[in-house]
Formats: sequence, structure tokens, C-alpha cells
Amino acid sequence: MSGLRVGVDIGGTKTEAVVLGTSGEILAERRVPTGFGAPAVVATAVLAIGDVLAASGHTLAEVESIGVGIPGAVDSVAGRVSHALNLGVDSLDLGAELARALEVPVRVENDVNAAALGAFHLLELPQASSMGYLNLGTGLAAGLVLGGQLWRGSRGAAGEIGHILVDPNGPLDLDGQPGGLEVMASGSGIARQWGTGESNSVTAVLDAADTGNDRALEIRRRLFDSVATSIRILVLTVDVDLVVIGGGISRLGPRLLGGVDDIFAGWAANSPFIQSLELPSRVRLLPEGSPVAALGAAYLGGR
Repeated sequence: MSGLRVGVDIGGTKTEAVVLGTSGEILAERRVPTGFGAPAVVATAVLAIGDVLAASGHTLAEVESIGVGIPGAVDSVAGRVSHALNLGVDSLDLGAELARALEVPVRVENDVNAAALGAFHLLELPQASSMGYLNLGTGLAAGLVLGGQLWRGSRGAAGEIGHILVDPNGPLDLDGQPGGLEVMASGSGIARQWGTGESNSVTAVLDAADTGNDRALEIRRRLFDSVATSIRILVLTVDVDLVVIGGGISRLGPRLLGGVDDIFAGWAANSPFIQSLELPSRVRLLPEGSPVAALGAAYLGGR
């Protein structure tokens, strides 16, 4: 078999790799711990690729292309990543270094964009359709797939909606601005608001809110309202057919969507226009455990 594609998702703690067959089927998946610092990140990617190919029973000689999703500021044309602070990377020509080490063409993309492309293919959406992927994880950002193609915008900032300010009296984000979507609806933002140091602050806040804790109730209100607002922004600005929610917070499932649907219902009751958008029917949770960023990275090779 030839024409295989490999996708790699480099995260702060783990790196996941997949091999896709010629029909797009996943032949193998592997995870390895992510090293810290530019040389270690490159070595981790090489290790993950070697491991997943061995698991699939194939070799580099059969690989047509390799795609990599990675956090930070990514120049997808040059294959360069910068400001990936959680990885200890200030600036790294990742695409060129991997292509030199592996002798296979390599494409590099922001991890949320890669996940958006992966979600589009995983859900087998029609090629002509449009999708917004809303990542609710450590941070908050979106990726856009329009007509089967990633939409990055003129400077690569399309989808960076976490920086949109929606509450001038809200909590401060790390960039010093108040009331951004990211500080109110991301794992790190909720952890800073809650301030107790628990390993899963989002669940802790929801549990405390269920007991009537006033501070938790306010944080929960911000969470639900900000997720609903993020979806509304994606629909009103790009009019996507579907918004897919992924990231760690998406694992709350109905506990999250129930609160968001209540926000939608309040808006619709006061606005026939918002009601006409049918927001609840345009939202779907990503299936839990799906390797969407690695999957989407594998599809980068032909783009």
C-alpha cells in the first residue's frame, strides 16, 4: 500500500499520531509524551511517527505526506511555529526540520485548525457545507471549514474569538482585558476565577453551583452565556451550517448543552430573528475520544 498519510497532534503533555489509509480509514493510532523545548518537540514528533507506522505495519517509504497540528502562532506556508510557550518553543521551523529528518513533505497548522478539519472529516459532512469547530479546552478558539477547506483569514487570525470582549465588567484575562470569551468559558479561565487549585475546576464549579454557591452560580452563568455567545458569533458572522464543540469542556455533554440551550431559549423568546436562526439544531458535540487534531493534520498533506 502506498499513498499513506500521517497526522500528528503535538500537545502540551502528549503527542498523538495516526496513519490514514488511501480511503481515509485510520490504520493505527499512538500516543507518546511530549518533550519540552524545540529539539525535544522535533524528536517527539519523529518518535510518534515511527511508533504509529510500526503499529500499522508500514514504513516511511509508503507515506505520501505528513501533517502536524501544534499550538502557538503558526505560519502554515513556511511551516514555522512561534510562541508555543507550553512547549518551551519560542521559534521553530518545524516543517523544514521534520521534512529534512524524514524525507517526506510536511505541512504544519495550528492545532485548533487541524482539529476543525479533522472534525469535518470525522462527521463526514457534505463537501459543500460549512462548519465552525469551537474548542473549549485550556483556551477558547474556533476553526472554520468552508466548502471542505480551512479558512484562516488574511493573517491567520480567523476563529480567534476567545479575544472578543463581551463583558466590560467581567474578569480579567491574561492579556489584561476584561470579559473576554476565553476567560469566561475556558478551562484556564474558569480555574483562575474559581481559584481553589482543584484539578478539574469546571466540574467543581458546576457541582458547587448545584448546591447554591453564589460565586459558583455566577461563574456557571458566565460559562453557559459565553459558550452560547461563541456559537451565536460563529453563526452570525459566517453563517456556518454547523458548530461542533470539542475540547475538554465538551465532555460535560448534556450538562453543558442544557445550560447553553437555556440561554438560546431566552434569546429566542425576545427576538424572532434569533429564533429564526434555530441555534440549538446547529450545534453538535464532538464524539468523545476522537483524535480529531491528528486526523485533521493527516488531511493537511493534500492542501
